[in-house]
Amino acid sequence: MADPTVITVQTIKGPFEAISANGADYTMAAGTITDGDTFVCTGREILLCRNINVGAQTITITSIADETNRTEDIATYSIGASEYAGFGVGLTNAKGWKSTAGTIRITVSSADVLVAVLRLPAGFP
Repeated sequence: MADPTVITVQTIKGPFEAISANGADYTMAAGTITDGDTFVCTGREILLCRNINVGAQTITITSIADETNRTEDIATYSIGASEYAGFGVGLTNAKGWKSTAGTIRITVSSADVLVAVLRLPAGFP
């Protein structure tokens, strides 16, 4: 198996930043089926997923053993046709999810599952 694809984290504009046309837009990219995707997390990230397929597709978020050696993947979470799913801030900084390299790993069942990682700006929890 090859290394996972690195997802570029996109930072959301802060409440007092100037926002010009298209300045609050974000992009979603097709998830990687075989080797998965990864992103560096600080605890201020939100993972967004969108299924553009006509049938249900899945995403798996791989857990890491916590201090008591427990793991509990979010395995094959089903996203219905044309639906969105979001996984939040607690997940990305809680023990049992972030690897020692500071990353989260996900795998999708189809390239029709689009993913984006949004980071809250500095100064937010």
